[in-house]
Amino acid sequence: MKGKIALITGANAGIGKATALGLAGRGARVVMVCRSRERGEAARSEIARKTGGEVDLLIADLSSQREVRLLAGSIVETYPRLDVLVLNAGVFTRVRQETEDGLEMQFGVNHAAPYLLAYLILDLLRRSAPSRIVVVSSDAHRQGSIDFDDLQKTRRYSGISAYSQSKLCNVLFTRELARRLDGSGVTVNALHPGVIGTNLIYDFLPIGRLRPLRLLAPVLKRPRHGARTPVYLASSEDVEGVSGLYFRDTKPVEPSESARDPALAERLWEETGRLVGLA
Repeated sequence: MKGKIALITGANAGIGKATALGLAGRGARVVMVCRSRERGEAARSEIARKTGGEVDLLIADLSSQREVRLLAGSIVETYPRLDVLVLNAGVFTRVRQETEDGLEMQFGVNHAAPYLLAYLILDLLRRSAPSRIVVVSSDAHRQGSIDFDDLQKTRRYSGISAYSQSKLCNVLFTRELARRLDGSGVTVNALHPGVIGTNLIYDFLPIGRLRPLRLLAPVLKRPRHGARTPVYLASSEDVEGVSGLYFRDTKPVEPSESARDPALAERLWEETGRLVGLA
């Protein structure tokens, strides 16, 4: 990865931080996108110290489309190329919340934000080809479904249902973007990182923030294990030119039937474009 630039969203903790550490350790110049400057700077300093690599920090709240647009502008103005974009940032909320743009929070952060960011810096990725987009999804997508009459879950809210929908959106987005980028030299792949002991999974589980580590330790893997597949997709020669697939444990696996529906993927693409203000 020497001489390459890799940008990772949600990079100050969990899988994102472990991915940043893995790519910096392979020689990439890593650009971390974090919401908190304090936590982001602490993580940036740690990764730079451990790897001796060049690590940058950009601050953005991905629940705000305005901040996503500012972030994209900063990326395009600052970096002459971008070899890897890892769309990792994600949230889980038990109680329905909305972004400042009026989207259900998990849909807004987990799907609409990466859609908008990737779209806005796509020309930079094309100019940098061969380049890669890596989308951190989840096997939770297999329980997901999409109701275009209630995409923002206003009628009946379930945090797990909304999360599963957002992860299904990730896979559909990956497949549709890969189709649209065919022949461009930019590849797009999605992945399931595993059941990893991060803040998000503790929020996701019914026990919430109690964190009984003794009980969960045999089940949950460490963030460095969760980063194995995104690092692989970002850096391995084995997947050069491979696009539109869904990976688990560095191997391609079949996503759900809904995730393989091209008409659903295209409709979601168009509807998301409308929701984020793109033609």
